[in-house]
Formats: sequence, structure tokens, C-alpha cells
Amino acid sequence: MKISTVKGTNDYKPQEVRLRDYLQNKIIDVYTHSGFEHIMTPVIEDIENLDKSEGGENLNLIFKIMKRGDKLSKAVEKGDVKDLADMGLRYDLTLPLSRYYANNKADLILPFKTIQVDRVYRAERPQKGRLREFVQCDIDIIGSKSYKCEIELIATTAKALLAINIGGFKIKVNDRRILKAVLTSMGFVEDELDSVCIVFDKLDKIGKDGVCAELADKGFESGAIDKFAKFLDRECISLEDVKKLITEDDMQYVSQLETIINESLAIADGKYDVVFDISLVRGQGYYTGTIFEVESTSFKGAIAGGGRYDNLIGKFTNENIPAVGFSIGFERIFSILNEKGYKPVDTEKHVALFYNADEYSKAYELAEELRKEYNVSILERPKKLGKYLDKLEKNNYYGYLVFGEGTEVKAFANN
Repeated sequence: MKISTVKGTNDYKPQEVRLRDYLQNKIIDVYTHSGFEHIMTPVIEDIENLDKSEGGENLNLIFKIMKRGDKLSKAVEKGDVKDLADMGLRYDLTLPLSRYYANNKADLILPFKTIQVDRVYRAERPQKGRLREFVQCDIDIIGSKSYKCEIELIATTAKALLAINIGGFKIKVNDRRILKAVLTSMGFVEDELDSVCIVFDKLDKIGKDGVCAELADKGFESGAIDKFAKFLDRECISLEDVKKLITEDDMQYVSQLETIINESLAIADGKYDVVFDISLVRGQGYYTGTIFEVESTSFKGAIAGGGRYDNLIGKFTNENIPAVGFSIGFERIFSILNEKGYKPVDTEKHVALFYNADEYSKAYELAEELRKEYNVSILERPKKLGKYLDKLEKNNYYGYLVFGEGTEVKAFANN
């Protein structure tokens, strides 16, 4: 039997779980105080729902669950590999939320402002920063087309990040409609735009030359690629630059994005920046309008992202149900703070109460009194108390008390 975890998954020590719980609770607390409501959905989804969710390259990373019993035997006899699975593990929380809304819409108040904090699964190649099982922290607003929803999500997500003291960050915004209008002006045709966006999303990984080379390999028109390359050569591409390329019909999206940025900056009040970034794509194909991403300025990389997905819920309801969401990359944030040795400052302190074999009931009474102020573990006194105390201190215990040797908790030196 193997004692190691499956690649891409982790065990977490008690002190790590305390930090994870603290961070999740702080985030949820901000969200609930902002009027969002917490829901839960199953980790397993119908494979048809997952396959038709327009999740971009994530669709290649679905953990599929094979049919069972006679159904599996019949599928094997058919020899159709695609028919072997009937369920899969969710790769994000947006598709499950869309199904949840369709299933429960009669009982929901619109706009529906919701929280999901839960595990998702992707068949990634395991490496630092990329797990196969990880937690996402999502807030979404369903049932409103208003761009005020984007402003609210940006402000609320930023407030959560400030609450957990992640350090400096900036929020980058774009709009899929603006991006597609720019690509069309370069000469790319309408039915190519989603494919071009998927390649463009790799810009930060493979650079401009890599993007252009991949577009060429996929057979896109060379003239369009050349114009796109020249456009990307600019040091800073502003919305004013974009206005010179797009049609009058698309100008409304630029105006809306300018308002989102300006109002978000007013709310930020200098605590963080909100900027336009034409290179922001977001890989999921279900995004239809505004998209956003939070980039840590203290630590390299994105720590949150999201956007508007007005067509996804309609796949279940055959109705036009607008929706927009923002997701915090919890594992990235946990990794950063854990490596920094970050300690929660306002969680209850954990102490140990030691007793001798004939003192348990009286020690328990003392523990109940101490629990008004601390989290208390009752432990039989070990023979080598000093070594045991060292281990407790390494595991972030606040202190200890030996029954019969006073009533005050003795704090460890690092507290």
C-alpha cells in the first residue's frame, strides 16, 4: 500500500488546515456581509453537461467516471470509447452553478447573488502551482445584464483579498466583444475568433512570437497574423488605441468598460489599481462580455479571475439568463501565505492541558472553563514532557497547562 497522495493532490497538516480554514472563513465572511448567499453543489456532474459547457482547454482535463455493471459491459462491447463514461468531476464551479440555477430557479430571488467555496478537479500535469484537486472561491450574480454587477464583483473580490492581507494587487479588465472586434479588424473571420482567443490566451507563457507561430500552424491567414503581431508590438495598448480600430456598433462596449474601470477606481480609493489589458483573454469559451483577472504585484502571477457568461445557463433553460462571476484562486493564495509563514491573527488559540491518569474528570472540568477563551486538547502527561512541548510549539500551539500546577496557560516563546 502506498502512503503518498495521488499526484496532484495534497495532505494538509493541522496548522495548514487552520490557515486554510481561516482564509476561507475570512473570504466567506466578506462575501456574506456583502449580501451573497452560500450554496453547495455535487462534485459529480453529468458528462454531457461537462462536455457541452464550452470550458475551453479544460474540457480536455475532465476526470471522467466510467459506467458501472451492465452499462459498462455494453459500452465496452460497442467499442465506443466516448460511451464508456456517463459522469465526471467538475472542473470549475460555474457549470454546476448554471445547472443549479436551472434546477432551482423557481425558489430563487433575482438577481441571485451566490457564494461557492469548494473543491474542483482537473487532470493537469502536476507541478508547482498546478494541482489536480484544488479549491475555488466564487461569487456570482445571476439574472442581471447591468454592468453594475461587474463593479460589485470587482469591489467585493478586492475587499476579500484585502481582508486576508495578500499584499499588493491590480485588477485587469477586458471585454470579449472588444477583443473580437479588434481581431476582426485585423482580418480574422467571425467563426475563427474563439480559436484565435484560445491561442492568444497563451501570450504570457509563449510570448508574441509563440502566439503568431501557433496561429500560423493552425492555418490562419498570414496577413491577419502580421497585423496582429504589429498591434502587439506596442508597449501599452489603451482603450483609445482600440477605438481607432473598431466599428461604431462596438463602441458601446468600450464606453461600458471605461465606466466599469472608472467607477471601480473610485471605490478602490487608491488601495489597488484597475486597468484595461487587451491581452486578457480567459481560456473558457463560455465568456461573452466583460472579463477580469487579479494580478498580484507582490508575488508573480494571477490570483483571481472571472467574467460574464450570458449564454451558459441558457443551455439548460432555453432562456436568455445573464450571469457574471469572479473566482479567487485559493490554492495560489494559500501557497503564498503558507510559504511566508503567515499566522492568522484573530483565530482562537490552541492549548494543551496535561493530566495524570487519576485526574481526568477534574482536568476535564478545567478544560471546559479554559474553552471559554481557548481551543483545548486534553492529553495524558507524557513521560518526556519537554520533547512533547517542542512538538506542540512546532505545530503552532499557543501554549500549555499542566493540571495541578496552576491555572494560567503558559505561552510558548513564539507567541
